[in-house]
Amino acid sequence: MIKFRSLLSDKVHNLSPAQLIVSFYFVAVLIAVILLSLPIARYDTGDWSFIDALFTAVSAVSVTGLTVVDTSTTFTVTGVILIAFVMHFGGVGVMAVSTFIWLLFGRKIGLRERRLMMLDQNQSNLSGIVKLVKQILVLILAIEMIGTLVLGSYFLIYYDTWQEAFYHGFFAAVSATTNGGFDITGQSLAPFANDYFVQFIIMILITSGAIGFPVLIEIKEFFAHKNGKFRFSLFTKITTITFAFLITIGTLLIIVLEIDSYFKGMSWHETLFYALFQSVTTRSGGLSTMDVSEFTLPTLLVMCTLMFIGASPSSVGGGIRTTTFALNILFLFHFARGHKHIKLFGREIHEEDIIKSLVVLLLAITICCSSIIILSMTEGFSLIQIVFEVCSAFGTTGLSMGITPDLTTVGKLVIMSLMFIGRVGLLTFLFMMESKRKPPKYHYPVERVIIG
Repeated sequence: MIKFRSLLSDKVHNLSPAQLIVSFYFVAVLIAVILLSLPIARYDTGDWSFIDALFTAVSAVSVTGLTVVDTSTTFTVTGVILIAFVMHFGGVGVMAVSTFIWLLFGRKIGLRERRLMMLDQNQSNLSGIVKLVKQILVLILAIEMIGTLVLGSYFLIYYDTWQEAFYHGFFAAVSATTNGGFDITGQSLAPFANDYFVQFIIMILITSGAIGFPVLIEIKEFFAHKNGKFRFSLFTKITTITFAFLITIGTLLIIVLEIDSYFKGMSWHETLFYALFQSVTTRSGGLSTMDVSEFTLPTLLVMCTLMFIGASPSSVGGGIRTTTFALNILFLFHFARGHKHIKLFGREIHEEDIIKSLVVLLLAITICCSSIIILSMTEGFSLIQIVFEVCSAFGTTGLSMGITPDLTTVGKLVIMSLMFIGRVGLLTFLFMMESKRKPPKYHYPVERVIIG
């Protein structure tokens, strides 16, 4: 037994930070499978299989929201609370939750743990990483608490008892803030399709979770700052501008493309809120006020693109991330003008970050295209349904055209893999293959290759 523990300890010690992070997420999925399979977590419907348990667990840990079962009729109150608990592992990151537990028990946070936290939160240095994680946890819990109070109080007009109102308010706040996409109404937010107050609060919560934790922290520091001029980081400037641009352009495109179709005969405010909410939820929210399959093909393709981009780095969402999209567009623009360096807001983007953004985009396209090809061979659905499902899973969004429960076992495994990779992050996924060998001390002669 002692020899086995020693061997296991050596194996863990030899894992790279990226491999450890992925391993922790695997452990989180296994824990979620066990918790959600407990008799107290589910109603005895008799149609619960291991693949369903695994799919639901991966969806909850990756805060996606794609489900093969109806959450409202499958899980008890205990099960729903467990799903909310599991969503926090994926929402704020397994290392953030682990850090919170370690701090509660007075454990010292060592260098190895700090490196893991840095990787899990997409940070570039160790300085202040524990403080950052503490701030993230406090912010998320505070946002969820405020959301629960606001929605719970408002839901008193919809539900007979205050317990039921706050129960729904609590889960809606957690699902929206973590961008989990799960719902316990059985109809997502369709019952509130004409309630603009509920939609407005949900959109604020989705944005709070998807815009990026460093952005929220800097906004908090901006309002707390009293002496001198406060300077936002380049990351915050790029993220907020890109985030706002994507929501705005998404809303406008949906309105233009559906003005003579789905929105025909609707008032201007109905059109605006339908389009705005669907644009916001493609950032990674997954909650919807309508059946998205009723949209036309061009609108669905726009939503696929928005879901593929996803949320911001160091947030609860997946996808290639907003900064990756922004850097690729900026690089294309500057390269076309003959510039080798990207200059923005009085700063120059690091060359390594540009390379990373190109690698992430290329890898994401490769993974999603491969998944589409596989699903086209194994599933009997139309191409747009498959593309939509793939982009939703990769972006950890959770929107669906209704095909998730009818996927084959192979299809479910593909979607689970996409959700997992989307949450872990493409760079972390790529760094799993990182070699520990030292780089060679020599170079071969350089030769140019014809491109284009």
